[in-house]
Amino acid sequence: MNWWEAVVLGVVQGITEFLPISSSAHVRVVGPLLPSGGDPGAAFTAIIQIGTEAAVLLYFWKDIVRIVSSWMRALAGKHGRDRASRLGAHNADARMGWWVILGSIPIVVLGVLFQDYIENQLRHLYLTAAGLAIFALVLGFADKIGAKRRELDDVRGKDAILLGLAQAMALVPGVSRSGGTISMGLLLGLTREAAARYSFLLAIPAVLGSGFFQLLSNSGEITADGGPGIVNTVIAAIVAFGVGYVVIVWFLRIITRRSYWPFVWYRIALAVGIVVLVVAGVIPAMS
Repeated sequence: MNWWEAVVLGVVQGITEFLPISSSAHVRVVGPLLPSGGDPGAAFTAIIQIGTEAAVLLYFWKDIVRIVSSWMRALAGKHGRDRASRLGAHNADARMGWWVILGSIPIVVLGVLFQDYIENQLRHLYLTAAGLAIFALVLGFADKIGAKRRELDDVRGKDAILLGLAQAMALVPGVSRSGGTISMGLLLGLTREAAARYSFLLAIPAVLGSGFFQLLSNSGEITADGGPGIVNTVIAAIVAFGVGYVVIVWFLRIITRRSYWPFVWYRIALAVGIVVLVVAGVIPAMS
């Protein structure tokens, strides 16, 4: 991989991370189409996601500071020393802190238990295409029938668990982290914007945790012969940060006025395109 290929993958990551179209699927497909060819690898994919997540931290920093500070005050008993008060019964931001923690548990547990499958067998492009198509239909169904009346303050513990399980399904390339959580949010009656905002907040621990875990445990994959290399990985992450920030601003504006259906049709078209490329021998189903 050379520097401009890293830029291309960074742009792809930045554009697709926050849209319900699966960033991992795009990076997985675009990599073999570049001159250097080959799957960039799970470690590269996870690490450049740190760049896009940094964009989330920057965009939502006021919300994050408010949620963390409220959560810590509630935990310390500032809102009352009974159990309910410490769990955020009297403060929506404190509750949100607990819901993000609770919703992060499924993806951590499943990510650890099935790490080998996630990094190898589940990266088969037919599975990626199937995930794109199936969850396109789920997203379309959720957008059509969802009540779209509840705001973030209305999220409850059972909602956090279901949203966390939906996020965990994105361990399979093609499902989409934001697509899974947004679909579940819509099915639970959240507004389109509330579902998207919760998706961004819930992704912070998962994406940062995965990225830094890969950085510590699989850094050899980055520096191995034929690997992307440290410099190119950093370039891709920086580009992903800049592009990702712009996409967040744009995405949160358009979903207040439009449905998710354009993303549904795009996912289906991409799934078909992946199958065609594999069948035609342009890209291998497995790297």
